[in-house]
Amino acid sequence: MAPSPTGNLHIGTARTTLFNYLFAKKMGGKFITRIEDTDKERSKKEFEANILDGLAWLGLAHDELYRQSERTDVYIAHLKKMLENGSVYVSHEEPKEEGQRSEVIRFKNPNKKISFEDEIRGTIEFDTTDLGDFVVAKSESEPLYHLAVVVDDHEMGITHVIRGEDHISNTPRQILIQEAIGAARPVYAHVPLILAPDRTKLSKRKHGEVVWVDTYKTAGYLPEAMVNYLALLGWNPGTEEEIFTMEELIKQFDLKKIQKGGAIFDQKKLDWVNKEHIKRLPAEEQRKLLLKLIKNEPYMVGEPTLDAEKIAWKKSTKEEAITHLEEAKKIIASSGNLMAYAEREGKGNVLWPLRYALTGAEASPDPLTLLEILGQEKSLKRIEHAIMVLNEAR
Repeated sequence: MAPSPTGNLHIGTARTTLFNYLFAKKMGGKFITRIEDTDKERSKKEFEANILDGLAWLGLAHDELYRQSERTDVYIAHLKKMLENGSVYVSHEEPKEEGQRSEVIRFKNPNKKISFEDEIRGTIEFDTTDLGDFVVAKSESEPLYHLAVVVDDHEMGITHVIRGEDHISNTPRQILIQEAIGAARPVYAHVPLILAPDRTKLSKRKHGEVVWVDTYKTAGYLPEAMVNYLALLGWNPGTEEEIFTMEELIKQFDLKKIQKGGAIFDQKKLDWVNKEHIKRLPAEEQRKLLLKLIKNEPYMVGEPTLDAEKIAWKKSTKEEAITHLEEAKKIIASSGNLMAYAEREGKGNVLWPLRYALTGAEASPDPLTLLEILGQEKSLKRIEHAIMVLNEAR
């Protein structure tokens, strides 16, 4: 996988990385991460860190890591050979804008038709005449994307290139350069783009934070669930099964089962996959996850705003709710058995007023979990406040 460190880790990049990872592991090969930072002006170290951290969170550990910025000498050596054999040439040009270079290095296009077999899309053909003599370097010491990519694939022994369909148009240029340096052609597989529900390309400009892996990491999604969901964006095992571990995905993954059409990102489906993975966790792990997530909920900060009409449970009266809250307060203060009291008086009658008193929310975790998170002092204070609200409304 070859991300450019010009932005945070996009879920599209993460999904394509996952496909590369699954294929490499299934075939017993190497999975290589290559930071394509030849664009010195836009490439940032903080973006590189974000990408690598995100991939690590997802469990997509690379076997080898490279940075193009550290491999310039390798590209220069190939560029010199290409200048010598005439496959590229120095082009003297009239600068179109002030400050532009008057010299660049262009590839001498043989102007021929090229076809290649795509593992997902079948035969793809291009007439390279339309490309003209394209630029491969700003100077003999400043190689650009297409040259660096081809040299890297050649030097690193890359056999399979699995990337987004937006790279299809790059392939003919790269094949021409491969032929010029005597490099073997890798197998190409261009995967569909991830689309928003309105079938437009998922982008930060239009769709906001939903495009970043960080968003889901911060929100508390399980990395196993994110991996599972990303795998289903464009790939189908051919069965009704939808919940997978990484090991199961590696075993079942098949390039031939990647679809050609765009994959729709569905937040509700992601939530369902995440829920299914949470259900698979041991009870203690579920509890730890809940405690971690709940600390970020609004009712954990500041004091809840209470509606006296919502404190009592269904047909219970305000007087009954006060009685149960007073008793709950005594039990909590003495570290007694609250559940025994709730089972005796009716769980809804006791636990609903207590839950609402602690959070001011109609939907929240169970009161025992809330008591543990809030602590005795804060819990008793909130219960007293609820009793006061009820008394004022009588």
